Amino acid sequence: MSGMTWQGWTEIAVTLASPLALGWPLGLYLARVWTGGKTWLDPVLGPVERGIYRLAGINPEQGQRWLGYTSAFLSFSLAGFLLLYLILRVQGLLPMNPQHFGGMAPHQAFNTAISFVTNTDWQSYGGESTLSNLSQMAGLAVQNFASAAAGIAVAAAVARAFAANRGETIGNFWADLTRVALYILLPISLVLAVVLVAQGVPQTLVSTVDAKTLEGAKQTLVMGPVASQEIIKQLGTNGGGFFNANSAHPFENPNGWSNLIEEIVMNALSFAVFIAFGVVAFARKEARALLAVAAIIVCAAAAVIYINETLPTPALTHAAHVATAPNMEGKEVRFGAPSTAVWTAMTTGASDGGVNGQIESFTPLGGGMALFLIKLGEMTPGGVGSGLYGMIVMAIIAVFVAGLMVGRTPEYLGKKIESREMKFAVLATLILPAALLGFAAVASVLPEALKGISTSGPHGLTEILYAYSSAVGNNGSAFAGINANAPWWDATLAITMGLGRFAYAVPVLALAGSIAAKPKLQPTAGTLPTDGLQFVLLLLGVILILGGLQYFPPLALGPIVEHFQMISATH
Repeated sequence: MSGMTWQGWTEIAVTLASPLALGWPLGLYLARVWTGGKTWLDPVLGPVERGIYRLAGINPEQGQRWLGYTSAFLSFSLAGFLLLYLILRVQGLLPMNPQHFGGMAPHQAFNTAISFVTNTDWQSYGGESTLSNLSQMAGLAVQNFASAAAGIAVAAAVARAFAANRGETIGNFWADLTRVALYILLPISLVLAVVLVAQGVPQTLVSTVDAKTLEGAKQTLVMGPVASQEIIKQLGTNGGGFFNANSAHPFENPNGWSNLIEEIVMNALSFAVFIAFGVVAFARKEARALLAVAAIIVCAAAAVIYINETLPTPALTHAAHVATAPNMEGKEVRFGAPSTAVWTAMTTGASDGGVNGQIESFTPLGGGMALFLIKLGEMTPGGVGSGLYGMIVMAIIAVFVAGLMVGRTPEYLGKKIESREMKFAVLATLILPAALLGFAAVASVLPEALKGISTSGPHGLTEILYAYSSAVGNNGSAFAGINANAPWWDATLAITMGLGRFAYAVPVLALAGSIAAKPKLQPTAGTLPTDGLQFVLLLLGVILILGGLQYFPPLALGPIVEHFQMISATH
């Protein structure tokens, strides 16, 4: 017997449906923000927005070509990296450090700064034992807002490109960045941070409090400004926790209600970006098709994880002579297998990386499914902004494949897809496997790298694959058995994170510039419909085939081999 129940399936269904439902109105609002339309927050935030433009010397009406937009995106990210690196290195000299933590080592500060600037939030440290309140707030939390806003800005540029008719510009990065942060991220975070405080998440500058245990012993509890960082960590698909245990820690995620809120927030804005794209690009039906593909994959992944995590492990069944106990290792008893399964699917499909359990302790196929979701390119629904433009790249490849089959020049959303666009799309697609598999291959044989691996054999290979997949996919979650705080791991994972963010976004923006300059064509009788079931199935096939062809060999040597080892453990 298994531990699956109808209540568990209902919980998973409700959890997955909620961000989809909320993403719809949020996406319509986001579209107004992208286009500079009036919002109900204008009376309050309009003067602030205009003040920022005056102080920074920004003309929001002045559009940028793709190269100018890209330069602004990269320069903003570079400035954020340098600022965060400096804060982390001189932390010991800065105020709001009651625990007197020293500065980070150069290699760890380098890794952490790139991690948060790229929206990855990979952490090779324990936040509560390493970072001061100032570093958490002025360093990490600021970059959580900045990196999320930058990703959504790039998605806005892609949407404008498909709406343009022989256009020269794709928007103004600085205006997009300002409006997304002011009208989306800040107000939602402010409201929901208060909601989390009401659920029991701390928000204080007090560093520690002393408590008496039931046995009468003294226990020191670490506190801090947790709620404000927790909510943007989920809303911006950042994922980096205030505490080392992330959202499995009761101060980040105290109860079932806080757990549900964080799960919904984790995916809602990513789904909203798809809806906003459809509005701005005049392609609402086509955007719903893209959204359907993302939803189908994440729902299927949640089901696979739930099934595998509620089956008893053969070795435990053989040793204890019980056949009803699910695999509860690595799961919070407060949440159980259903919540842990759906959270894992949502966090690895959304480039979030926050966890409410330990993926290292999942069954091989449960952990392998989380790994596979990341390897697909983080587009189900992916990070805020990045998931949308990742799905657009796959859609362009799909219509190109369809065009080859029927002998027509492919079109997508009224734009002809020619050799220039395909080169940019393929370049973006090749960045991820090249960085991931290249570094993983070296780490699998390099003694310096293998020192950080806690397990040999297939599970050790999975730890390596997961680390580089998480880095290049800008996810940030980890198989916790890996000790990544070492020069090799800090340096190579940082490089991988940078490639996954910037070496992917630059071809996408070049693609947007090329698309914008093309005439907007009306569909003809020979145009492939991209809003129906046929295209949904085609796009699903392209995504899964690309993922399978590129990653099946290492997956076969890692989680798949480990699965067969597990089921044969009693023989």
